Amino acid sequence: MDGPTNVMLAAIIIGLPVILLMLIASRYFKLREKKLEIEAKLAAEKAAQYASRSMELEQRVRVLEQIVTDAGAQTANQIEALRERRLIDNGEAR
Repeated sequence: MDGPTNVMLAAIIIGLPVILLMLIASRYFKLREKKLEIEAKLAAEKAAQYASRSMELEQRVRVLEQIVTDAGAQTANQIEALRERRLIDNGEAR
């Protein structure tokens, strides 16, 4: 065997496995990237759902705060308490 044949044989023996390894690595990293993109989309959707739920709860708390601090509601509660006291004083049962 002469020099150029040895070089070509060495290039094939070393080059083919390197090329195959590069192709496998490339496909692996593309798959990994796609998986990470899907996970990021799912995380974003969950975050949006939590934000939406959080806003709903905040609105409900605001309504409850308004009901509790509403003067009309307090007046109604006081009137109801007076009615109940009058019924108890008169010996009437509900």
